[in-house]
Amino acid sequence: MSVAFPLGKLEFDPPSNWTQTFVGQICDENDGDVQTGPFGSQLHASDYSDEGVPLVMPQDMADGKILTTKIARVDSSHVERLSKHMLRTGDIVFSRRGDVARFAIVNCAEQGWLCGTGSVRIRLNSPLIDTLFLRRFLQLDSVGKWLNHQAKGITMPNLNTGILRALPLYFPSLPEQRQIAAILDKADAVRRKREESIRLTEELLRSTFLEMFGDVATAPAKPLAELAEVVSGVTKGRKLNGRAVTVPYLRVANVQDGFLNLDEIKTIEALPSEVEALALKAGDIVMTEGGDHDKLGRGAIWTGAVQNCIHQNHVFRVRVNQRHILPDYFATYLRTSEAKQYFLRCAKKTTNLASINMTQLRGLPVPLPSVRLQQKFQDAAKAIYELSAARKKAAHESQSLFGSLVQRAFRGEL
Repeated sequence: MSVAFPLGKLEFDPPSNWTQTFVGQICDENDGDVQTGPFGSQLHASDYSDEGVPLVMPQDMADGKILTTKIARVDSSHVERLSKHMLRTGDIVFSRRGDVARFAIVNCAEQGWLCGTGSVRIRLNSPLIDTLFLRRFLQLDSVGKWLNHQAKGITMPNLNTGILRALPLYFPSLPEQRQIAAILDKADAVRRKREESIRLTEELLRSTFLEMFGDVATAPAKPLAELAEVVSGVTKGRKLNGRAVTVPYLRVANVQDGFLNLDEIKTIEALPSEVEALALKAGDIVMTEGGDHDKLGRGAIWTGAVQNCIHQNHVFRVRVNQRHILPDYFATYLRTSEAKQYFLRCAKKTTNLASINMTQLRGLPVPLPSVRLQQKFQDAAKAIYELSAARKKAAHESQSLFGSLVQRAFRGEL
């Protein structure tokens, strides 16, 4: 039976045997509702306390779950007058403004908490929908795109109860929902364990660096321009004459934070003189000019895995003078808070991204311990660095696998 979606469907087509409906229809059929959290006139700053009943605000939602690290609370004396905002197991809490795709599903430990200011609560009350499956469904890119497209507001997107009531929902039978949720949860657990292993390896590398070099923020330093050759690469889409040759090149996507993803190496046309000047050599550090704020200046050491490979103009090549500075020392220094803070101070920033230019990179202050001490660090850190790169590559593959499983799951192919 076809469904008249009040504000349109999602961008993907579910299997033909799945139920197609929308939030408002499910609520009306099961005595559910969509309720906006309390406004400022109902909940004042003076009502908050260090102890009491937690209030779930947008900043408390991540990965479909409620975070309690910085959660606000109100004294239990306010609960009765805010009772219509009380949460039950299985409720969905959405961010009402800003990142409108942010949500969390309430579990049994959070029953009795309150929907906070800036949030909207959905109560489906449906026995036909598994909450673990629902969490995975609401994480789909197509759901986020739909919400962002429907959100109102010029300076900041906002959701209202009408939009959320119109949100499309597609689901199979309960046994299939549970199977999908179980498969995706297991794959996600593997992905998270690999991410945690990366964090532990990074901690070991940082502790080794700090143990050997101490506080680099106070150490004598020189600008990178005095210690290394820094060059940009070739620009895509140029029109070259018949003397051009086709060679492999590194893109931004190949350069990750501490490792190289060489699963797909593309080719580009360049002049023979450019190939000679820009060919990467083992020991070069390749860095991106932009990225997320916390990964600005990300880079990795080139090992020579692809012959005759050059790099594009959004990737810098740093070739250090090894009489003064060794590649592993410099690559590890790039991941210290001092280097990251330097890049953030001088970078051009947007809401989510930042970028640096060649002048700023050449001006990076690099502390200069003795080459002998750098060599000791390089010997000690080599195994850690290789392990870190291997784990990051495995995590990247695990992320790709998880994404593939999500796509297959919601095409009904599991």
